[in-house]
Amino acid sequence: MITIDREKCIGCGLCVKDCPAGKLRLEDKKAVYTPECIECGHCVAVCPRAAVAIPEYDMEDVEEYDKDEFSVDPEHFLHAVKFRRSIRAYREQELEKEKLEKILQAGRYTPTAKNTQSCRFIVLKDELEEFKKLLWEEIPELADRMKGEMPQYAMLFKFMYRRWKKDHDADQLFFNAPSCIMVISDNPLDGGLAAANMETMAVAEGAGVLYSGYLQRIIEASPKLKEWLGIPDRHLTACMLIGYPAVTYRRTAPRKKADIIWR
Repeated sequence: MITIDREKCIGCGLCVKDCPAGKLRLEDKKAVYTPECIECGHCVAVCPRAAVAIPEYDMEDVEEYDKDEFSVDPEHFLHAVKFRRSIRAYREQELEKEKLEKILQAGRYTPTAKNTQSCRFIVLKDELEEFKKLLWEEIPELADRMKGEMPQYAMLFKFMYRRWKKDHDADQLFFNAPSCIMVISDNPLDGGLAAANMETMAVAEGAGVLYSGYLQRIIEASPKLKEWLGIPDRHLTACMLIGYPAVTYRRTAPRKKADIIWR
């Protein structure tokens, strides 16, 4: 439900022109809402008089635009993208809850297809050790099931399991990360975009991330693990180990030339 304050509305038509669903129109020089919109919030963001609201959302969370405060230096941003690294060594220090909450906000504000906002974020922190134990116990049976279709993964996971049984510190799945964030989304693109924004925010907070495809594959293949997580019928898009890096990188890493076609 969209509400429009007729006293504030000046009939400029900006919301009508910017509405991607075409659910706004002008009547008697005032904006009028048509039901069944996708509640994307463009009308709220574009209105010069703050006349539009979506009551079911937290309107106190809406921020006014300030060019000086919200601009991002292009060179600094590109440097941050080039400098990021996949972290496989973490300090024992836990990432503060306040920082985790900001990182999750970056995921919450990521665009989603048709504005479904259907991503779910599961943060494993206090119960991470319990989950790790359960996951390692699942691996032998999981590896046996993978023999036929994915023999390379079956061998790899069995090797990891044998190492872990001998020495629990030889953890090639969790790398002793203090926290793990899982992004649940039925649309892989929605979840992937959210994860990317969350990693950028994590780096800004001095933390580091590892996207673990191995963990994602193990969890997706295990009904028991998905049941424990409370997502038996949902798709795990990304599994992110997160914490303070125990290693310092002093420069960016080289990359191949970009594969770009200009037309």
